Amino acid sequence: MIRWAATFLIIGLIAAVLGFTGIAGTSVHIAWILFVVGLVLAILLFVFGRRPRI
Repeated sequence: MIRWAATFLIIGLIAAVLGFTGIAGTSVHIAWILFVVGLVLAILLFVFGRRPRI
C-alpha cells in the first residue's frame, strides 16, 4: 500500500509540474487515501499480528 501511495504521489508531483492540475489533485488524493489505509493496516497487523498458539 505504501509503495502504491508513493507511486501516486510521484505521478501527482510530476503532473503538477507539467501543469495538469486535475490529474495532479486526483493522484495526490488517491495517494493520501492509500497511505492512510496502509498505515491503519500496518498498525492493525502490528497489534493483532501473529501470536503464539497456547
